[in-house]
Amino acid sequence: MDERGLDRDGTIAREGALDRVRAAFVPVVDAARARITETFDSMRLHSAYLYGSIPRGTATPGVSDLDLQLALYGEPTEADRADAKAIEVVLDRAFPQIDGVGILLTSTRLLLSDVDRHDGGFFIACLCTPLLGPDLAEQLPRYRPTALLARETNGDLARVLPRWRAKAAEATTDADRRSLSRFVGRRIVRTGFTLIMPRWDGWTSDLDQSAELFGRYYPERAEQMRVAASAGRVPSPDPALLGMLINDLGSWLAAEYTAMHGEKAPRP
Repeated sequence: MDERGLDRDGTIAREGALDRVRAAFVPVVDAARARITETFDSMRLHSAYLYGSIPRGTATPGVSDLDLQLALYGEPTEADRADAKAIEVVLDRAFPQIDGVGILLTSTRLLLSDVDRHDGGFFIACLCTPLLGPDLAEQLPRYRPTALLARETNGDLARVLPRWRAKAAEATTDADRRSLSRFVGRRIVRTGFTLIMPRWDGWTSDLDQSAELFGRYYPERAEQMRVAASAGRVPSPDPALLGMLINDLGSWLAAEYTAMHGEKAPRP
């Protein structure tokens, strides 16, 4: 992998590996593997993956969360979601070195489909680290930092802004606002990065680097993006921060993204 996150052929390198997991998080990963194996039998679970700062080796004890993706043979059911939620709760309570657990559930059908190839497929092939089962990346192509990838990964920001506004209005506690500011901050930064990704011609998932690179192309919005990156790492309960991220930076970014790359293809 070079300094732009690319392999020698110019395709995006897979960014994580189990041998990059820091010692403090090894027991967390081992427990996650065991819980998933106990909960999801071989008839339901095709494979499981880590993603985020833990497999990248950049996680901070007490600050970073544990992110997991489960690929299921069938479409996720309410029972699947309840089982995943139970694993999240158990792991979050058991390990003080993590601040939250998130488990995504997706069918292998969708991850390997043509419509999701440059979104969920890219996510599995480049951003996820295999934890259990056969690796779906072997059935997916190599990816380059193109406008197509930009459009299909984050070209739906305009569609999600109304949901964020509703959630911000419904948030009544500091914990609610912190959770939302972390989620919104991360998504805003990643969208800002993929906006400029084809011009920079590379890939990174690092929030600070993403914000810095974005600022090279949009200096007038650089400070707001740095604030978004900070919220993505250390969330804030400040309603004014959420308002800035959603109604100012988010609205501008959605319009700029659509003008630059177009809108993400609708999903069934």
